[in-house]
Amino acid sequence: MAAKTLAAWAAALILLALAAYLALWPVPIKAVSWKAPALPGYTGVHAPNNKLVGLNIIPLGAEAGPEHVVLGRDGKLYAAVASGNILRMNPDGSAQEVFANTGGRVLGFDFDAAGHMIAADAIKGLLAISPDRKITVLADQVNGDPIRYADAVVVAGTGKVYFSDASRHFAPATWGGTFEAAVLDILEQSSTGRILEYDPSTRTTRIVAKGLSFANGVALSRDEQSLFVAETGKYRVWKINVAAANLDVAQGSAQATMLFDNLPGYPDNLMRGLDGRIWLGFSGPRSPDVDGMADKPFLRELTLRLPRSMWPLPKGYGHVMGFTEDGKVVADLQDPAGAYPQTTGLTETADRLYVQNLHLKVLGWLPR
Repeated sequence: MAAKTLAAWAAALILLALAAYLALWPVPIKAVSWKAPALPGYTGVHAPNNKLVGLNIIPLGAEAGPEHVVLGRDGKLYAAVASGNILRMNPDGSAQEVFANTGGRVLGFDFDAAGHMIAADAIKGLLAISPDRKITVLADQVNGDPIRYADAVVVAGTGKVYFSDASRHFAPATWGGTFEAAVLDILEQSSTGRILEYDPSTRTTRIVAKGLSFANGVALSRDEQSLFVAETGKYRVWKINVAAANLDVAQGSAQATMLFDNLPGYPDNLMRGLDGRIWLGFSGPRSPDVDGMADKPFLRELTLRLPRSMWPLPKGYGHVMGFTEDGKVVADLQDPAGAYPQTTGLTETADRLYVQNLHLKVLGWLPR
């Protein structure tokens, strides 16, 4: 009897300790309650299809995560990968070489009129890489506040650079990498992401818009008067006037309109294609568990006390879509089985569609 009593006390203490851990152990987020829109699923223009199944593959050797891909003016294909390298290769994937290594993690880049690569480095900030591979920091703070998570970038014809700072709370350099910091920011929902403008003529940086839940992909309208911005954490795409100044999108303004709301997945990179198209990648489908915890911040904090294998991460699913500037979906390509998952974006050239991804050691493509 004494042995049974002792065992019961031991079990009770273990359960009490576990409960205390799940309730009280410090976590890095201070979750904010919000109302997630009803999960739409894959219906209508996003009805399931297999148009991304059976991609042609370009092996990348030891490199992984070609999250952003651009065809340069020299006819070479450039890809930013997880190691910090920026690869350069022929369009068919041959003659691969390391063009540059920033010592950080470039997530997006574009080229200016002089042929400099303008790169959003999640660790270093906004960088310029010259054709002879010299790396210069253009901006790593705005108004004295560090740029913690430079994500996507586009260069206007004026030379001005527009780029996203995904989160002011979670810097990849501090929180274990870009993916880990993104998960923390989206679970917290404090909406500290912002869009910045760098003016090379004055070497100054200003805030265009703020209040975004993980500000991600950025693309310019053809007249360069508007920016298309992917708000990953709230499943939206905005159209924001480039002249906006310190605009809080949550407050409402004629300078910011919602082009897409309640998307079926996490919107990621935005890239201009051909014939007026803009391409949007989805890094994964929405999680019913995450949406269900939207107004339950305590549960989101509790989630981070569980082993990572139990986190409500998106399942493998490939998905990209093309749309016009007025918000009409003109293409939708999917891989429901997730053989080529975490599709961060699509790069359209005259003869190929290159599908970017988050973690794979290959780059997939389709004939255009």
